Amino acid sequence: MRVNPVLFVILLSSYSFCLSAQPRERVYLTANKTSESIKIDGILNELVWEQANLSSPFTNKWPIDSGKAESQTEVRILFDDNFLYVSAVAYQRKEDLIIQSLKRDQLDGHWSSENFAFVVDPLNQKNTGFLFGVNAGGAQLDAMLTLQGAWTIQNENWDNKWFSAVKTEEDHWIVEMAIPFSALRFNKDVSTWSINFIRTDKKRNAFSTWSQVPLQFNGVDLGHYGTLQFDGEFTPNQSKVTLVPYASTSSTKNFENEERAKPGLGLGVDAKVALTSSLNLDLTYKPDFSNVEVDRQVTNLTRFSILFPERRNFFLENADLFSNYGSWQVKPFFSRKIGIQNGAAIPIQAGARITGNVTKSLRIGIMDIQTEATEMVSANNYFVASAQQGLFKRSNVKLFAANRHANKLVEGDDTDLYNRTFGAEFQYISGSGKLTTAARAHVAQTPEQLNENEYLSVHSSYNTSKFYGGLMLEKVGENYINDFGFVPRLYNYDAQNDTTVRIGHYNINPWVGLLIRPNKYGINVIEPNTWSLLNYTSEGQFMERMTSVNVNVLFKNTGRFFMEALNTDSHLLLPSNVISSDTPLPVGRYAYTQYTVRYLTDRRKRFTSDLSYTQGQFYNGTRTELGATINVRLQPWGNFGISYLQNEVSLPGEYGEANFKLIGPKAEISFRNNIWWTTFLQYNTQVDNFNVNSRLQWRFKPMSDLFIVYTDNYTTETFRVKNRGIVVKLTYWLNL
Repeated sequence: MRVNPVLFVILLSSYSFCLSAQPRERVYLTANKTSESIKIDGILNELVWEQANLSSPFTNKWPIDSGKAESQTEVRILFDDNFLYVSAVAYQRKEDLIIQSLKRDQLDGHWSSENFAFVVDPLNQKNTGFLFGVNAGGAQLDAMLTLQGAWTIQNENWDNKWFSAVKTEEDHWIVEMAIPFSALRFNKDVSTWSINFIRTDKKRNAFSTWSQVPLQFNGVDLGHYGTLQFDGEFTPNQSKVTLVPYASTSSTKNFENEERAKPGLGLGVDAKVALTSSLNLDLTYKPDFSNVEVDRQVTNLTRFSILFPERRNFFLENADLFSNYGSWQVKPFFSRKIGIQNGAAIPIQAGARITGNVTKSLRIGIMDIQTEATEMVSANNYFVASAQQGLFKRSNVKLFAANRHANKLVEGDDTDLYNRTFGAEFQYISGSGKLTTAARAHVAQTPEQLNENEYLSVHSSYNTSKFYGGLMLEKVGENYINDFGFVPRLYNYDAQNDTTVRIGHYNINPWVGLLIRPNKYGINVIEPNTWSLLNYTSEGQFMERMTSVNVNVLFKNTGRFFMEALNTDSHLLLPSNVISSDTPLPVGRYAYTQYTVRYLTDRRKRFTSDLSYTQGQFYNGTRTELGATINVRLQPWGNFGISYLQNEVSLPGEYGEANFKLIGPKAEISFRNNIWWTTFLQYNTQVDNFNVNSRLQWRFKPMSDLFIVYTDNYTTETFRVKNRGIVVKLTYWLNL
């Protein structure tokens, strides 16, 4: 089966240019310059706040996007040469406040609580921005906002230094923020910024925004901001250099190898250098990621790897310049391929990264990282360069190049000497954001100079408040060997011969859905939809088809009900072992259907639960999955829960049976707004591991932390200890 992506994208682009953005009223707010000292205490007793300009009324965002919000919010903004000051008075009765967590950067805890958020795009480009939010308990959330297709994505792992305070009164609560200009990237010659404010009213399960955002987009959407006008001389001071040194000590012991405990001492530093007000240089020497939260384990019954998110801070700021290439299936650059191999950390010696704007519409990213050699893995240099040129209102052309080169070879490491990937992408987004069209072309190179080394993709999607749909076509060449990327369906394991075989293929992915808003029966939205994913080899041979027909119901009380019928027709081209049986499934065609129901209770209650059940066929056998999560919230300081997932798979005869269990107790305690203790226990029989991870974090100054992290791993059958470790790490943020 041959697909002509060039013709396809020309037709889609021609259609997209015929669509125009729907006009909407733009809102404005003027920020006055102040010379008065402002104390961030949530009291707003400075005279300058009374003289500041007041925002216009907030409008409804969810569950309707018209009319003024019932619970109003009043916002004022001031600035001086060092800070942007934001105050908000959120009207809500004290007894109605819901506070899910006091933990910083808790994305669910923020949006599930009464909260206020300030979002800003200082460069007015509509493709990147920043979020600074506070819930009614004072817990901060900061995030980098980036555009993926037409959707604005929040990355809460991005952190910076800013200040806030909250004070609660009987019929309202107050937020006061001071955001340093050094935390932002902007053009000093531009005195207007794109901004918005978001308010959550959990009592009514409603969201409101200052600048109106259509229902089909999330509240932080970069395409629907208002305007902030700076009134007064705009001469912000920006710290030229920020240093974050760290010191750590550790002790680890591998019991399986009967090793003695190994003490460790780590010293390193990160640095941020402002080359211009909109271009930043990041440096790291001997980075240490021992304090990064542990990955949440999953039961994997697919034949392919699972994509886990990047959490390491060095890779996060302006990460979209490197990561926003490819599709949801194929990622040509995935930063977790640097410094991690087969789940094990590879020491990084040093790294440098330049990101930001060189002109109003041109963004660049250059990153170079050197890893150290280990007993099994060669030292490598990783270089990535990216450029993104804005076009029209929200569209862009993107170019990238990536190179991995082994510069200290280790005997026994058979990895290629080098691997290179080059790519170009074009993305068109209509002014309203309803229509998105994209075309992508990449090539990968290895020393063998193989053919069939390309990746090609086109897609188009259309989203309104009542309907959405789209189509994506992809080609992955057999020799698209990309050491930087995540290309799961390219690599197929031959269980009989214990080898991995690359299979070039086409992906065809259509989807369509309706959004029905009855506004009665206690329901906000009924969303029936269907999607399919079809795979063919490069020669046109059928590989797999998955088709889902499902309905999602969102209730006014924040509850949710979901049911799905998923039909799969899989042609195994290689013997496959899907449950680790001694006898793999033979080559052949397998058709099967599975049915799922899931119900989530009211998220506002002290006790909540998430229940799911899946029953049906699985290849030539059957599968039953039972999932349950129960959580209790002790407002606002504690969250305690346990999750349980059981998968019973029964295949006929010699192909085996499996009963996988994944049990995950969790405890989160916030002693104060700056001291948090989180403990995860993960009992996973599929990988025969019981993991304990406990992390205490004390933020003794803004962005300066003391971490104590304890980890323990056991077998699930005998509870024999595998390895154990403890790390104490101190970081300190210095503005020079």
